[in-house]
Formats: sequence, structure tokens, C-alpha cells
Amino acid sequence: MQRALVDGSRAHRTPILPVIGKDLTVERGGRHILKAIDIEVGGTGTLVLIGPNGAGKSLLVRVLAGLVRPSRGEVTWAGRPPDRQRAPKVGFVFQRPVLLRRSALANVEYALAVAGFARSERADRASAALTRARLSHLAQTPARVLSGGEQQLLSIVRALATEPEILILDEPTSNLDPAATAAIEHLVNAVRAEGTRVVLITHDLGQARRLGDEVAFLHRGRLMELSPRDAFLAQPASAEARAFLRGEIVL
Repeated sequence: MQRALVDGSRAHRTPILPVIGKDLTVERGGRHILKAIDIEVGGTGTLVLIGPNGAGKSLLVRVLAGLVRPSRGEVTWAGRPPDRQRAPKVGFVFQRPVLLRRSALANVEYALAVAGFARSERADRASAALTRARLSHLAQTPARVLSGGEQQLLSIVRALATEPEILILDEPTSNLDPAATAAIEHLVNAVRAEGTRVVLITHDLGQARRLGDEVAFLHRGRLMELSPRDAFLAQPASAEARAFLRGEIVL
């Protein structure tokens, strides 16, 4: 246990930005799902990933987070390959909440334990995280009986509790009502303003306008363009992106 705490403390101090992917290629069943993608995620602000279904957005962020190994190419965190010791510096939230069969507070405390935070710190850190997201009144409620919006907000709170350098959100407001969406967007904007780098996958162009600083457009496993939000929305460089913004089906 003492070794885990020491490792967690070291990971807490060790940076991971920039996250860089070079020549990222993923092949499955003879088909290329990602094709020779070069991307660098550093600095601050929110990078929004958009593109048609099946474009490779979710797979790309999993590769960058070290959750999937590419068939070719490499990922580096601050110049070195991903490693488990620094993994808590990557906050990852899936489209569907994955919560433990325990209270909301205990879910956050568990994430802190895995990240190597001392037992004496966990309760206070977890409580503060819930308070920030206005979930403190649900601290002792079983996580799996919360509403869909509350569960997703808790997932984000849990990811943020370990103070990650980068927060990756895979369509976090998909199928949520406007109130839940607004609460999540408010929290995302708050952590962005504090300097956490955010990577957000969304199909909602309105959300891309509200939250994005940069936009990356993927199509058929390729990164077609990455540019400032306003420039992309006003005049995307590729024909595929222009068609996507017009609401057309992009094949």
C-alpha cells in the first residue's frame, strides 16, 4: 500500500502534456479504422472532435488515452510512452456512465484510491468534488439509482477528482435532457477556464460552438482538418466537412 501511495504521489507531479500521436493507424479485420493520424493535444482550451458515425473519433481518443494500442504509430505523453503511473492525469468519461455499486461519494473515493491519494485525503477531496458539481445532497445515494444526467455528471466529477491535466469526454450529453446538458456544459467550461485541457466528442454542432476552441474533423478514419472553431465553422477546408456542416449524409 505504501508503494502505491508513493507512486500515486509521483504521478500527481509528473506532467503528461502534450499528448502527441504520430502516424496512428488501427487495423481490424483487414480494415483500417484509423489511418496515419498525426495530432498534438497540448496547451489549454477545448478541442472538439466531430465527424460522421464510424469516423474513428472514439477510437482515436482511446488510443491517445493509452486504452487501445495502435497497429502502427506511437503515442507519447510529455515525450514518453503512456504508462500506468501517469494514467490518473488522463480523465476519461465514456458516453454511457460506468459506475460502481456503491454510493456517489464512494465512487469518487475509489477513483482517488486508485490514483494513489492518501486515505486521509480521500473523503474531503471527494466531498469537495461533489459539492462543486452540486451533487453533495446525493453523496450517500447509490450511484446506479441516480438519473441519467446525475450519473454522467458524477462520472465527470469522479474523473476530475484526481486533478487530471486532460479531460476526455466521449459524447457526455448524448440523450440527456437540456437541464442535464446545461449542468455538464457549465462544469466543462469551469474546468477549461482553470486550465484543464478538454477533448470533447460531440455530434451537436451547437455544443461545438458553445464549448469549442478548436475543432478536429474526422472522416473514414482520417483527420481531415484541425483548426480554430470560428475558422472551421465559417469555412471548413474539406468538401466532406462542408457537407457535414450542411447536415448532409457524408459517406
